[in-house]
Amino acid sequence: MTTTELYARALSLIPGGVNSPVRAMKAVGLETPIFAARGEGAYLEDVAGRRYLDWVLSWGPLIFGHADPETVDAVVEAARRGTTFGTATEAEVELAAEIVDAVPSVEMVRLVSSGTEAAMTALRLARAATGREPFVRFRGGYHGHADPFLSEAGSGVRTLGIEAGGEGRVVDYNDLEAVERAIEGAACVFVEPVAGNMGVVPPADGFLEGLRRLCDESGALLVFDEVITGFRVARGGAQERYGVLPDLTVLGKIVGGGLPLAAFGGSAELMERLAPAGDVYQAGTLSGNPLATAAGLSVLRRLTPEVYDELEAKGRRLDALGQFGRFERVGAMATLFVDDYPALFRHLLERGIYLAPSQNEAMFLSTVHGDEEIDRTIEAVADFFS
Repeated sequence: MTTTELYARALSLIPGGVNSPVRAMKAVGLETPIFAARGEGAYLEDVAGRRYLDWVLSWGPLIFGHADPETVDAVVEAARRGTTFGTATEAEVELAAEIVDAVPSVEMVRLVSSGTEAAMTALRLARAATGREPFVRFRGGYHGHADPFLSEAGSGVRTLGIEAGGEGRVVDYNDLEAVERAIEGAACVFVEPVAGNMGVVPPADGFLEGLRRLCDESGALLVFDEVITGFRVARGGAQERYGVLPDLTVLGKIVGGGLPLAAFGGSAELMERLAPAGDVYQAGTLSGNPLATAAGLSVLRRLTPEVYDELEAKGRRLDALGQFGRFERVGAMATLFVDDYPALFRHLLERGIYLAPSQNEAMFLSTVHGDEEIDRTIEAVADFFS
């Protein structure tokens, strides 16, 4: 079956032919999405046999690349013992311990299945803890597709030009004065400490520190959405890199080693408000799934200081893209902002290089992106601008 035929069949069975809107290609001027057949290391192969150098890496979790042998072995071994139990497992406890050890502000953690689930429950917990309903968030940020987070959101919502109803007091990222005007009576400030869903946008000097101060003064909680930054910009996430500790942290992507797993955590006092210890309800049959926890443990236990040194060195080499446009990078996530991103996307895809089909997303470095892959990408971008 050709890609065109497969997409036609998908359109008859799946809304828009894709199971997540960000997989669509119309925003970059292409009719059909990529249908992946397999991946290996830094490369992705589609159903037509075309091979691409992959800078998307499943939107960030594959820090050791596609089909990483150690992760695959861990998942296969776990699957042989059972794919799901619906009861507690030792691996859940071990993964929680890895997260608590790594993330500075987290004393207790709850595992869930998706970043959306983690974010919406962190908001529920913040509202219960403060007795307040309103909250502050940032224009262009994305915290999943739960209703409270969707208006003026980033990522796929912005790419598709969809205006969804949401809640929250929406202000501009890096604008402390706007936060100060909006924070009175708020349950929390919900923020990506490094914006990753309007392209990579680092926090301005003093911005995160200012959010911490404003939250302390107003009685609001500070919630870091580290779904993208967690275990990517540092082992302890952006809060380790910038030295600002939130009250609650939302995690995803790398924490599940590429399988469906996310988490949220904070102080023991806050987290023990969750059922069955407390009165804030959250539940999920597949939370802490044994395959996902096996993958997560395999990855997190290998994230040594040497890995981050390696990723930083690769990132410095990739910084050469800054000669072609505004290039923003924090650790192993980056974005090249250009005037005609769809044209650049198509140019690179024709040369076997796959970026996210949206200017609002990041490029993700991994340990399997070598000098050859980085230089090839820089040369292909240079060719586009020549």
